[in-house]
Formats: sequence, C-alpha cells, structure tokens
Amino acid sequence: MDKNADRLTALEEGLAHLTRTTDDLSEIVARQDLLITRLARRLDLLLEAEAQRQADTGGTIPLADQRPPHY
Repeated sequence: MDKNADRLTALEEGLAHLTRTTDDLSEIVARQDLLITRLARRLDLLLEAEAQRQADTGGTIPLADQRPPHY
C-alpha cells in the first residue's frame, strides 16, 4: 500500500506543478495580448500621423499607402 501512496503523491505533485505552470503561462499570454494591442494601436497612430505629415508637405501618395519596392 505504501508504494501506491508514493505513486499517488508523485502524481499529485506533478499535477500541482503543471497547474502552476499553466497558470503562469496564462498570465504571460494575457500580458502579451495587452501589450500587442497597445503596440498595434500606437503603430496605427504613427502611420496615420506620417501619412498626414506627407499629405501636408505635398507628397503625391502617402508612404503608408505605397507598395513596397519588391512588389
């Protein structure tokens, strides 16, 4: 019976570690999602500001709307 109790304890410890790891990773993913959302919004604002700046200086097509040279 002692062998079964040791095996059960080992399984419970393993499950506890996996649960902790899953919780930690979930928290990391949530923070990364928030950061990506913020960065995407900032990038959109920068692209809009640069397109407006180019339009104000008399450019023909805003850089943000041009196709890259490799196309």
